Amino acid sequence: MGTSRDRIKTAFFCQACGYQSAKWLGKCPGCGEWNQFVEEEIRAMDPGSARDLQFSEAATPIDRIEADEGDRIKIGIDEMDRVLGGGIVGGSTILVGGDPGIGKSTLLLQVLQSLAMKGLSVLYITGEESARQIRLRGKRIGASSSNLLVLVEISLESIIQKIREIMPAVVVVDSIQTVYSSALSSAPGSVGQVREASERLIIQAKKAGIPTFLIGHVTKDGSIAGPKVLEHMVDTVLYFEGDSGHAYRIIRSMKNRYGPANEIGVFEMRDRGLTEVSNPSEFFLAERPKGAAGSIVVPSMEGTRPILIEIQALVSPTNFGMPRRTSIGVDHNRVSLLVAVMDKICGLHLGNHDIFINVAGGVRVDEPAVDLGIISAAASSFLDRPIDPGTVVFGEVGLTGEVRGISQMDVRVKEAARMGFSRCILPRTTSRDLSGVKLKILKIGNLKELLEHLF
Repeated sequence: MGTSRDRIKTAFFCQACGYQSAKWLGKCPGCGEWNQFVEEEIRAMDPGSARDLQFSEAATPIDRIEADEGDRIKIGIDEMDRVLGGGIVGGSTILVGGDPGIGKSTLLLQVLQSLAMKGLSVLYITGEESARQIRLRGKRIGASSSNLLVLVEISLESIIQKIREIMPAVVVVDSIQTVYSSALSSAPGSVGQVREASERLIIQAKKAGIPTFLIGHVTKDGSIAGPKVLEHMVDTVLYFEGDSGHAYRIIRSMKNRYGPANEIGVFEMRDRGLTEVSNPSEFFLAERPKGAAGSIVVPSMEGTRPILIEIQALVSPTNFGMPRRTSIGVDHNRVSLLVAVMDKICGLHLGNHDIFINVAGGVRVDEPAVDLGIISAAASSFLDRPIDPGTVVFGEVGLTGEVRGISQMDVRVKEAARMGFSRCILPRTTSRDLSGVKLKILKIGNLKELLEHLF
């Protein structure tokens, strides 16, 4: 008969963020989600696992530590190398998230194929598909190198053992939610299993110097499933974004310890896999209408890259008591704020009009530099007066109607000039000399000056 000492200890974990509680709770204090707590077993770590999690290094004075990143591994896919900051750093762990079917597995299989073609031995570990399914996808996208090894396994201990035996140059685990450790009795994908598997794989990557890609599922709100601490543990977090109605795909770095964050790479999904888009501005403006009211082009910065995007607006009298405010690709609250400024400062009474704002191509833009673009497109649609198609605008708008300066103005203007635009309306507070740019520069300080130059 067992004693109380032999009883298995349990706790309740939030499946959304990993918050731990001694009892079941309806609402999570950590993330605010409802009905997410699941009881999981807590076991003491065995000595073997504890040794795997130890670096066994002595404390070293900071001036004696070698601070060389080493030679980065160039993938050969320029868009991926750009997002990662110039290539893969040895021993780094990269978490890749995205909606189901968006192309995460296809992209990383192409990455491994590109590395295998350089003579590097790479390992693709999958727990979601069979080896035959991987082979069929590989034939479709041209991944057939003998240096690309495929392992179907979900046991964490077996995965680590195989990595130590093969010692590949790069490892991909697809996906981290399918991996389980025998040290825990909970099901694969639970908070405890995801935390345990991620921690062991990250330590293994650091010790052996093997870069490791972890593919992660996402929740209904678009964040990576599992404990939020997972994103803090890895070196780089990439989100693979896209719309099923569009052929383009964007991979965005939300965190990068070895390069700039918020950098993006643009791909186009085709029948033979993902193809790089080397000129995103041309790609997003390819179907822009000519001479149509409610359309304007804005130079937006995505990381270190300027991209020209088209903002469209439709303003029409409402047939209901409450006018609609709908925005796709920009913040809804920001649109409401700018509409109020237009009504108060510019005298454009939009209170009884439905307003629809859309960023063409399905791109998501969060920076304040698009404020002038939203106002310009809305004013053009409201007045039914087209804007000169050779015009680009950018700048932040304050509540009193002033136009404020933004960062990297010269880079934005140069991109507009490269794409053949003839006129640029920007904030007067620019500190850079733009005299050498081959397009007309119009500097403004408030919204009244904007309307004078637009129409």
